Amino acid sequence: MSTTQSPEKKPKKVFIEGAISSEFIAESIAKHQTKTSIGAHNIFLGQVRNDIIDGKEVKAIEYTAYAEMAEKEIHRIREEAFEKFDLVCMHIYHSLNMVRTGEVCLFVFVSSAHRDASYNASRFIVEELKAKAPIFGKEIFEDDTHIWKVNK
Repeated sequence: MSTTQSPEKKPKKVFIEGAISSEFIAESIAKHQTKTSIGAHNIFLGQVRNDIIDGKEVKAIEYTAYAEMAEKEIHRIREEAFEKFDLVCMHIYHSLNMVRTGEVCLFVFVSSAHRDASYNASRFIVEELKAKAPIFGKEIFEDDTHIWKVNK
């Protein structure tokens, strides 16, 4: 599920059922301690907020995607990031199905020799994912009604 040194040409599996656990994130970080060419990591974690919309509190988001199309688009974003920034390694994971408020739904982990590349690549990847990947969220309220989420 990861790419080291240079991106592979085959799209990676990026989807995880449900929330992305703290243990999964910690294990991903720990695996990089032996990669001594890395001087900087940048981690972005997207978490479900308990927004209030029209007086109702969001209790969860149910994520769906055109999985094959999304994986191809995310692969394209990965390739572009590796071309634009001097990266050593990159991991992207997104939840599918129900994720409750307070739980992590997006994990972007970028590694480089120097911090500027990791900062800039992380921002680029998250913005591109939000704008272009066919991933959709249905906000579920405490009364079990819902609306489709608009990415901001």
